[in-house]
Formats: sequence, C-alpha cells, structure tokens
Amino acid sequence: MGRRVPRAGRASRVGRTGPGGGLPARRRRCGRQPGADGVRAVPSPRPDRWGEPVPGTVTAVAADSERNGEEGTGPWRRRLHVVTGKGGTGKTTVAGALALALATGGQRVLLAEVEGRQQIAQVFDTPPLPYRERKVASAPGGGEVYALAVDAEGALLEYLEMFYNLRSAGRVLGRIGAIDFATTIAPGVRDVLLTGKIKEAVNRPDGTRPSGLAYDAVVLDAPPTGRIVRFLNVSHEVAGLAKMGPIRAQADGVLKVLHSGQTAVHLVTLLEEMPVQETVDAVAELRAANLPVGGVVVNMVRPSLLAPADLRAAREGSLDVEEIAAGIKEAGLEPTAELIAEIAWEAAQHAERVALQERQRAEVARLNRPVYDLPLAADGMDMGMLYRFAELLRAQRMVP
Repeated sequence: MGRRVPRAGRASRVGRTGPGGGLPARRRRCGRQPGADGVRAVPSPRPDRWGEPVPGTVTAVAADSERNGEEGTGPWRRRLHVVTGKGGTGKTTVAGALALALATGGQRVLLAEVEGRQQIAQVFDTPPLPYRERKVASAPGGGEVYALAVDAEGALLEYLEMFYNLRSAGRVLGRIGAIDFATTIAPGVRDVLLTGKIKEAVNRPDGTRPSGLAYDAVVLDAPPTGRIVRFLNVSHEVAGLAKMGPIRAQADGVLKVLHSGQTAVHLVTLLEEMPVQETVDAVAELRAANLPVGGVVVNMVRPSLLAPADLRAAREGSLDVEEIAAGIKEAGLEPTAELIAEIAWEAAQHAERVALQERQRAEVARLNRPVYDLPLAADGMDMGMLYRFAELLRAQRMVP
C-alpha cells in the first residue's frame, strides 16, 4: 500500500521458462502446458502485477484467509515450502523428498535451489540444471516434479528486460563481469533477485490447470540456517539501497508472499548437539522476524539396537559377559576375551549415542513444532530411497 508497483505493461515483457512460461507475455495471452506433442497454448488469467496473486485462484484465497506469520501445525497446505538446515544435515535430500511427497496424487511441484551448487541434480541423478525449469521426476498418481537452479545473473537479465527492455545489453554486462560486480557489492540485491524468481514461480498463472496456477507448490532448497533469516528478510537488506523503484517493489512483493500464510519454513536437523542448537537458534530468529516456522525434519535417525535394560547395562559397563559369549558362539565365532571386550565397548558406544539422541530430541520437542523422522540410509541415497522418504513424510502427515 503506498509503494510503487511496476505497471502491467512493463511486467508483461518478462520471458519465463517452464510451465506457464517460455515466451514473452507481450507476444502471447495464453498459458503453456507441457504435453506429449509439445506445448499447447490456451487462454490463461493475467495478473495485474508481475508475480502478484490472480484474484480467485488458490494463491489469492490463501493470502486472504490466513493470518500473517501464523504458525500452523501441519499437514502443510502451503504454496511455498522453504527448507533450511545446518550444512551436512541433508536438507537438499529432504527438499527433494518433500517435493515428491507434495507431487503425489497428480500435483505439479517446482523444486528450486539458489546456492549454485547443483545439489538437486545430484540428488535426482540428472545432468546439471540450467536456468530453465526442467522435469526431473514423476510422482505416484501422475504427479510431476520440475527443478530449477536460480542464479543471480539469469534473474537480473529478466529484470533488465522486464523494466528496461535491456536483455541484450544485460548479456554484454555479464560478459564483462559487471553483473557479478554489482551483486557482490550489493548482496541484498542478489537475494532480492533470487527470491524474486521464487515468488514469480509461486504466483505464476496458468489457465490450463484447475488451480489457475503453473505449480501447485514450490519447494525451495534454501541457504543454511546460519543465514536463512537474512536471505528471506529481503526488505531490510535493500532498505538502504532502494527506497522505491523495481528492486524495492520486488523486495516488498517477496515479503508479502512470505508473510501471507502461503509459506512455511521447515528446518532439517540431526539429533546431534550442533545441528540441534543451530535449529533452536534459527527458530528463534525466524519468530523474531515474524517469518512462519513450519515443521522440523529429524534426518538420519538411528534406531536403538538394544532393549532399554541392555542400554542401561551397556552404559554402566555391566553387560552379562556370558550372554555376549553365547551370542558370539551362535554366530559361529570363538568368544575370546578380546572379542567380548570389543563387543561390550561397541554396545557402550551405541548406548551413549541413543542417550544423546534422546537428549537432543527433548530439545527439539521444546520448539513446539511438528517433528518428522527420516531414518539413516545406511547403504547411501538413491532414487528408490528418495521415494521411500517421500512416503514416510506423507505417512507422518507432513503434507496433505
């Protein structure tokens, strides 16, 4: 309200890729839908502003019906799912599994990354992703998962065409390194460009689909917990750089999506001290910034291999030596004193690990957020395990 918003005439110059995009809007008044025989064009609704919700669509209804910053309890009926976590917790794997879970039953979902690391391509075992939406997986029930690697240069080229009709000039700037220079000295602008592209995908209209939108949901494999609030809270980052104009309008538009009830920020953690502490800190920072905290996904959970009484005995060093020897014999091995001691030591280590998990789980429970468990993939991740993770998230009702 009271802020400058780009006119529809200017906004319509953007060339978009993927479902609902692909041609400059000024040359078409129709949506695009991938099909067996290429692309079929049919009439689609047109927003008053680039990236703003189309009245009457699911996005607009959600924006009007949910309170700003409200924390839900799941299952998460949101348009934008932001997935963050400490490095090494497997957040990209969880984001991929969440995208598959959301797509199950005939939905179309976009999975996007913004860090330039091509981790989505690794998880889905596909070639590196270009700055173009590409289908990477099918989900049970006819669903589709598209993927996009968003980069600041590609997003800035779209901006130059949208607001100034300077896409060709932008390519020249890219060749001489001016774009990298600009986004390095003004990192807030870089984040506005990246999140702005995500916002556009969330709100992109497509009249060929029942929802009126190109995607039923968007999953963002976001930066780690250490910088997630700064990344999402773009309006504060650009406040000193742009008081008005397209960059500030875009930042305000991104913030509107994040606070409209369409978004949930999910956190991925391990039951270890540092990841849990970062998760606790991130939840506090997200709440302080009035950003909507979703669920907590506990990844790589190790099951207990011993009964509670045996766990206590292992920690105390009082396991029954004769029982250990009998077990060794049953395995066809000689129960030497050295082997018995080694097994008792391993049992003690396992018991300590289980106790640590229980303490850290108690810390996670204090966050008062829904918690979803995913097991340790002992044999490594592959597509089969990714689909299994999606099933587990659905079984725990993380998604509808």
